[in-house]
Amino acid sequence: MIFWRVWAVLLGSSLMIGETIRSWGQGRNPLFILDDFLIGVPLIITAMLMARPSTPRRCAFSASFAASAGMLYGSFFNKLVDLSNPASSSIDVRLLTALIGLAFVSSVIGLLGSIRTASRVKME
Repeated sequence: MIFWRVWAVLLGSSLMIGETIRSWGQGRNPLFILDDFLIGVPLIITAMLMARPSTPRRCAFSASFAASAGMLYGSFFNKLVDLSNPASSSIDVRLLTALIGLAFVSSVIGLLGSIRTASRVKME
């Protein structure tokens, strides 16, 4: 489980740091900045809670990956469908799309990995 905990912390941190870099000086609406923080913080908190795993904590850990994948799905495919549409970002739209796609795939892998690891453990 340590691997998936580190995975979650890295993913959550990169979402929040990446959003900060992307939005810096762009005058973006705070609602569109906070969404990555609302996904990144649960990833980090549940990863820390998994130091003492229990069934509810395993569920919350997997749910944080699921929420991240769900949020990133729309963001990634919205940009992928129309790469010519400029994004309000300090990062080139093609690089931004690739980074969001990487985060989306990382979320899905983390979700599958956390579920698989939890299913191997006898539930309380």
